[in-house]
Amino acid sequence: MPKIVIDKEKLLGIIGKNLSDEELRNNLSYLGTDVESITKENVEVEIFPNRPDMLSEQGLGRALRSFTGKEKGLKKYSAKKSSYRVIIDNSVKKVRPHTACAVVKGLKLDEKKIESIIEIQEKLHLTYGRNRKKCAIGIYPLENISFPITYKAILKEKIKFVPLDSNKEMTAKQILEIHDKGKEYAHLLKGEKYYPLFVDSKNKIMSMPPIINSEETGKIKYNTKDVFVECSGHDFRVLSKALNMVVTALADIGGIVYEVELVNEKKRTPELEPEERILRKQYCESIIGRKFSDKEIVVCLEKMGCSVRKKDYDFVVRVPCYRADIIHEVDLVEDIAIGFGYNNLVEDDLRPETPGKECFGEKIKDKIRDLL
Repeated sequence: MPKIVIDKEKLLGIIGKNLSDEELRNNLSYLGTDVESITKENVEVEIFPNRPDMLSEQGLGRALRSFTGKEKGLKKYSAKKSSYRVIIDNSVKKVRPHTACAVVKGLKLDEKKIESIIEIQEKLHLTYGRNRKKCAIGIYPLENISFPITYKAILKEKIKFVPLDSNKEMTAKQILEIHDKGKEYAHLLKGEKYYPLFVDSKNKIMSMPPIINSEETGKIKYNTKDVFVECSGHDFRVLSKALNMVVTALADIGGIVYEVELVNEKKRTPELEPEERILRKQYCESIIGRKFSDKEIVVCLEKMGCSVRKKDYDFVVRVPCYRADIIHEVDLVEDIAIGFGYNNLVEDDLRPETPGKECFGEKIKDKIRDLL
């Protein structure tokens, strides 16, 4: 599991509460993280794989701010309309078919913030992106590129550019054989004749995903205020969620998010609207093994950053756009258990032992399998 080291003063500033070390440790543990250490300067935390949105100080601070009651409920994010376009060429479909993109403006960066951006990018690569196989993220200074951008694949022999942190032009083959990042991730393009590229309207190569950005267009500096963010991979939902995690973190440090039109995909990203899911109260109680009042369910889910409204005997839950772990109704039940506190759940007496036997329905299925 990945570890992140966060400036304690900054984290407490994001939370908006002056928590003692013990209170901070307890809240982090109850939220579902493993606290390695808390010093005067830093907090070192191991983030569980199901909450990649907490891999940045902004994401973790946001979760704690809600969990501690400073700002409960759904935090809303939005993206402004824009004319920015990314053209997705058919040539990329067999290599790395999908992308999700955004523009973020008005950033005021310093050394710490740049380090934070790089860290969330690399931590998401390692965990949620399965070491860049499922998702690779690129961030570029907006002033260095011209729209529309094209995402396409060309013959690897025709690719040549200066990769990030290099001062000489290389072919794609040389990048994969010589450059540190190229050697580390070369296996992701093994056997491919065509390599994916992001190219701007002036035909400048921006990057060769999932390997590396170009030095000319892909280096974030202190005077960078506006950035273009792209995620590439094989599953659009994964890319969309990863993009949301990055842009909401950038929004939390003062950035303004703008939509990008994905030409040929008939989509606009980022998709920052919350997802609505139905939670059945009876199902929740059957899983946790405890009766809950309506108010308790609402309070617990609001602590986890969701908004809730009653609908007949059930609840409609609006899940934040950056939460990638809410896939099934049972995940909402888990959030209720965390919000309520596992330590507050009372143990039941053990049920008497009963002999097990095969379900009648499974016997029927076995007979049907045999017949087929």
